[in-house]
Amino acid sequence: MTKDCDMDNQQKLIQFAEHLKQVDGLLITAGAGMGVDSGLPDFRGDQGFWKAYPPLKHLGKSFVDMATPQLFHTDPKLAWGFYGLRLNTYRAVEPHQGFYLLEEWSETLPNLTHGAFVFTSNVDGEFQKVGFKDEKVYECHGSIHWLQCVDNCKQDIWSVDGYTPVVDEEYCQLTNDFPTCPHCGGLARPNILMFSDWEWQDQLQAVKEHKLMQWLEQVNKLAIIELGAGKAVPSVRNFGEQLVRYLDDDNVSLMRINMRESQVPNKPNCYGVDMGALDALVELNKQLKLIDS
Repeated sequence: MTKDCDMDNQQKLIQFAEHLKQVDGLLITAGAGMGVDSGLPDFRGDQGFWKAYPPLKHLGKSFVDMATPQLFHTDPKLAWGFYGLRLNTYRAVEPHQGFYLLEEWSETLPNLTHGAFVFTSNVDGEFQKVGFKDEKVYECHGSIHWLQCVDNCKQDIWSVDGYTPVVDEEYCQLTNDFPTCPHCGGLARPNILMFSDWEWQDQLQAVKEHKLMQWLEQVNKLAIIELGAGKAVPSVRNFGEQLVRYLDDDNVSLMRINMRESQVPNKPNCYGVDMGALDALVELNKQLKLIDS
């Protein structure tokens, strides 16, 4: 069998397109790099983070400093300034064509009797925007579109719909009222898993995770498309690699699309493509159409 290192990107895409035509389940796994072609930052290192949020460079605040539940207690205006900017950005973003291609394949691949499921560390909701059902999108770090009480008074979560943060972008400060808990009236925070976060309410995602595991049990022949998932936060990479190691070689294939970290396990039917997500998905779509012609 031809090894991954012996093929160029196009050869890998051609071979993986053949696999896609045969599988009955498609697992889409995605990290921050998936959103870059939509114009979203990937927070790659302090410099990448500060480029996206210049006021935080002047404050000497890193992503780790900002993405912590403690900040909602010590400086809630700054915390909600940061998450308010993110919420407004994610609401306004238009997902790139690659998202739409994935949704199209989930409906049209000839043998895909079990459809597609998404496993993502992203909290932005882009997959739902293009038509993926929310119950088929497992967001392992939560979602910015849900809120919870900072004090977990009732261990409840609720939609952020109806709340629009107003942020002074020069200083990254919330200038309107805070979102509040409907039970105790206290401060609310995004239902996102942060650093050193022992208060995250995972009930929504736990249900989705259970559905994902049930779905995987039904699939006989699985293809995994991994997009923009780096090693710094390896949740997404690890999940796909575990499936590759666990399942029979003939029944699973993996395509890892990553500009900088495309290395794949030394297993059959694993392909690493050092391209951006959008370019790789557009090219993969071309190969699928060539098979049909």
